[in-house]
Amino acid sequence: MDDHRAPAHGLRHRRSRLAGFAALGLAGAPATHGAARSRRAPGIAITIDDFDLSNAMLMSGQDRDAAIRATLKRHKIKAAGFVAGKYIDDRLSLPMLSAWSNHGHMLGNHSFSHRYFSGENPDGLMADIARCEQLLSSGPGFRKLFRFPGLAEGNDAAGCDRMRALLKQHGYANAYVTIDTSDWYIDNRLKARLKADPRASVVAYKRFYLDHIWGACFYDGVAQSLFGHSIDHTILLHHRLTLFLDDLLAMFRARGWRLIDAHAAFASSPFALEPDTLPAGQSLLWSLARADGRFGTPLRYPGEDGDYEAPKMDAAGL
Repeated sequence: MDDHRAPAHGLRHRRSRLAGFAALGLAGAPATHGAARSRRAPGIAITIDDFDLSNAMLMSGQDRDAAIRATLKRHKIKAAGFVAGKYIDDRLSLPMLSAWSNHGHMLGNHSFSHRYFSGENPDGLMADIARCEQLLSSGPGFRKLFRFPGLAEGNDAAGCDRMRALLKQHGYANAYVTIDTSDWYIDNRLKARLKADPRASVVAYKRFYLDHIWGACFYDGVAQSLFGHSIDHTILLHHRLTLFLDDLLAMFRARGWRLIDAHAAFASSPFALEPDTLPAGQSLLWSLARADGRFGTPLRYPGEDGDYEAPKMDAAGL
């Protein structure tokens, strides 16, 4: 399912990416503080959403999943997968999820229905989470981490607070994203091109994808401004563009980032924070920056979306 963000509901935040952070410098630039922690290169953990095996592109869903796991093994890292229950079937998905667990990867909950959460009916969302948990809880890789579909955590304080209370009551932690992306939109455009011309080259799409992901790493500059140092990040990807996953991980290594296991990122201190902002959600760093109040210029809302990438892809003929 496409990870479309909800409409802005009148909010006036579709401006520059984070104009208030323009002075932070290049994305991913190392911190220059004196402490050893400040000089530590940023870490990046791979987190993959949805697990829709029907969404094949140049390969079957099974082959795509095998390629993901093979790439992670080659780079010696353990990822986290966030499963939307509606995509799970006994024939394909359950053996695949077992393979994830057996190879040491984490599996978290992405709800059964993958519906946008506006803040209304948090008890209904909790029931939907419990329904998905039934599909996952028997595997050794399952962890009580919940990722909100579309990173939408509610538009009103009462609904947001109730949802947070319910998650804690049921033993769940929020599986925050720190580096948000619109990889799903790039995939949609590439699929449309391949449907029209199965022999079309994917090279330009790979270049655009890698540039898009690296551009999203401006969030590490936000982390440096908020905390005084780089952090261990979780990046939002989807079970789609695995043609380019090896290139993506190689890019991070080449640019000095550390590839880390997902459990290490989720155990780091920023992931225990609960930003106080409405609408709640988006990248954890987006929310913390908005709640901080020091930066002045409003952040665009949503933080990332296909609407921002469409004109760039149109201009590039993609």
